[in-house]
Amino acid sequence: MKNKELRYEERLGQENLLPLIFKMALPAIAAQFVNLLYNLVDRIYIGHIPGIGTEALAGVGVTTSIIILISSFSAIVGGGGAPLAAIALGQGNRERAGKILGNGFLLLIAFTLVTSSIAYTFMEPILLFTGASENTLSYARDYLSIYLLGTLFVELSTGLNTFINIQGRPTVSMYAVLTGAILNIILDPIFIFWLDFGVKGAAIATVLAQIGSATCVIGFLCSNRATLPLEKRYIKPDLKIVASIVALGISPFVMSSTESLVGFVLNSNLKIYGDIYVSALTILQSSMQIAGVPLVGFAQGFVPVASYNYGRGNTQRVKNCAYIALAIMFSFNLALILVMMLFPDTIARAFTSDTRLIDTVSWAMPVFLGGMTIFGLQRACQNMFVALVSPCCAKSFYLSHSPCCCPGSWALQVFTQPKPLQTEQRPFAAR
Repeated sequence: MKNKELRYEERLGQENLLPLIFKMALPAIAAQFVNLLYNLVDRIYIGHIPGIGTEALAGVGVTTSIIILISSFSAIVGGGGAPLAAIALGQGNRERAGKILGNGFLLLIAFTLVTSSIAYTFMEPILLFTGASENTLSYARDYLSIYLLGTLFVELSTGLNTFINIQGRPTVSMYAVLTGAILNIILDPIFIFWLDFGVKGAAIATVLAQIGSATCVIGFLCSNRATLPLEKRYIKPDLKIVASIVALGISPFVMSSTESLVGFVLNSNLKIYGDIYVSALTILQSSMQIAGVPLVGFAQGFVPVASYNYGRGNTQRVKNCAYIALAIMFSFNLALILVMMLFPDTIARAFTSDTRLIDTVSWAMPVFLGGMTIFGLQRACQNMFVALVSPCCAKSFYLSHSPCCCPGSWALQVFTQPKPLQTEQRPFAAR
């Protein structure tokens, strides 16, 4: 392995913490914002389709909950496997890290097969349950039936991107997502307006963009630039490793899928009041995603740092990482939510020119986003627990020397022990 490539990884345990976290987090935040453009650009273009914009926006909006739920399965691998792999790298156990990556790859393929099959088989009943009406069902079906063709590429790009971050290469991760977003922005108007495919065109553009993003991610992980490459010898099922990934990944999955469940409930109840409210909810959910994206990106920046140093036994560095994450994520999220609550009509106008829809969003948004003012604090705590591998099942595979397996107990050790955690230490030269 090249020393130059290895230094990217080693900096997680060596560089000054605050600049390091920002170096890791800023590309991840940018990547998350770019990833959000997949949906936002589609909705903005669709909302401005002459004559059918409001109905088409409502139709695509009801697919959002389904898409989020399917995409959430990638969080099991990205949020569960990546911290485990980072700890293994910190301990010097590259073979174990490679097996985690290989099994994560297999899990993403399995999730794609199961979720896509269910979604295709029961598409119409699910769409009706999530808020589609007679006027919007055809738009929802047109979009989702094509979007599902790209499910594998969504799962691979989002699930494996975090494995690039733990190698100290967040810029590579950002470029992979940026490639897909640029393709989506360019192709959307071509397929929607120029070729006159409408909603189907938006879905086609998104699938092609996802293929581009996934190609970049897999390309890097299979190259000699990766310090933790995706190797064929490790792409074989290991139930012990799969169990540890799933055990830890359940927490990120629940965090990610909760938004989907909220959408299911709200859409199914709002449709009885009219499609205008379903369209308004689509804009409100987009606003909530805008507020949540910086938090997800910042978490992708600090979690690898915390996990890597936890694996090396550097307790004080883990503590400092947690304090930085709590302060920045809480204050930034609070400021952003307050701005959005004060200027809701500005956000609404980006999605639609329908004055009735803008008025509906304007009075609903302050109420809808009010509970998110402390979301930054919540997300920082949740991700720190994941970074320190608190679930018991993950511990059985990983840190069997730990005296307690209760969820959260390891994190408590980090913040109460005066001495560094005792973990296996291997010099980098010996790898």
